[in-house]
Amino acid sequence: MLGEDAVTFLKGTTEGTRVVIRYLIEDGRATDALGWFFRADDTHCVISTMRGLETIALATVVAAKEVPPPPAPRRRREGTA
Repeated sequence: MLGEDAVTFLKGTTEGTRVVIRYLIEDGRATDALGWFFRADDTHCVISTMRGLETIALATVVAAKEVPPPPAPRRRREGTA
């Protein structure tokens, strides 16, 4: 979802949904945040990423969508050098 549709999606998303959000940073470039949705209000949303809680201003959101859970970790091979 893009633009206002992305913001509407985030405002209606339930806690625990895995999302990716593309948003603009101060220098005008876009960056992504991937994690578990925590909450949103009229101006910001919060997601739990690998780096911790990340607060994103909804005014900077370019796109957002739900993504599937991460794959299970691979088992290590036994006996490889």
